[in-house]
Amino acid sequence: MAIAGTLAGGLGALALTRYLSRLLFGVSSLDVPTFLAMAGVLSAVALLACYIPARRASRISPTVALRYE
Repeated sequence: MAIAGTLAGGLGALALTRYLSRLLFGVSSLDVPTFLAMAGVLSAVALLACYIPARRASRISPTVALRYE
């Protein structure tokens, strides 16, 4: 899901650069390093948001989890 969201956001950003090019100062509208950096940051945040709950859930015994439900 994170990859699909990153791709959809990247395509949306590329589509909107033409309209927002007047607001960008000192950066070209198709600045590849900026697009890659933001995709990397968002992917890292998504990975961290998935990793922390998964690590916490892996510490619980399956029998305890089933007994709780």
